[in-house]
Parts: sequence; C-alpha cells; structure tokens
Amino acid sequence: MGYLIASMALQIIWSFALALLDAYSLVRKKVLLNPVLISLFVVGDWVTATLSLAAASASAGITVLYFHDMGHCNFGDECQKYQISVALAFMSWISISISSLIMLWLLAAG
Repeated sequence: MGYLIASMALQIIWSFALALLDAYSLVRKKVLLNPVLISLFVVGDWVTATLSLAAASASAGITVLYFHDMGHCNFGDECQKYQISVALAFMSWISISISSLIMLWLLAAG
C-alpha cells in the first residue's frame, strides 16, 4: 500500500506542475508546442502512468491475497477501504493513460 501512496503522490506533484505550467502559458499567452518540451511531457506522463499501473496491480495482488487466498479479512471496514483504494487506483490509471496517449499524439502531430 505504501507503493500505491508514493506513486499517487508523485502523480499529484507531476499534475500540479503541469497545471502551473499551463496557467503560466495562459497568463503569458504563449503556446507550448516546443518539441523538446512536449517530449518531456510525454516521458513524464508515461513514467507516472507506468508507476501508477504497477502500484495498482501490486495493491490488487495484495487484495486478492487477503480475500481469496486467506478466505476472509479480519479488519472489517479496513478491508473495504483497501478494495476501494485499489479500484480508484485503476480508475486513476485509466485517466493517466488517456493523458499519456494524447501527449504522444501531440508529439507525433508536431
């Protein structure tokens, strides 16, 4: 679970940095279509997407271990919170992967 938290924290930092860069470009009315800059965005998005998928998959493996292999969970509400966090991690990865594909498309179009 610690890997999932670290991965999502990195994703938050990366997304916040990109949001600040977007806000800066809007205020200055500059276009960010520099191929080197877009390549950096593509690499950053793919790295965070890969880390998010790995963290979600590892957490899902632990969830399967708790519920199917051990047969039950003794922690009550904590087990449901763990399942919800894994489901949300996969939903987050889907949106991150869509963003990564769009950035790759922008790189290829430019």
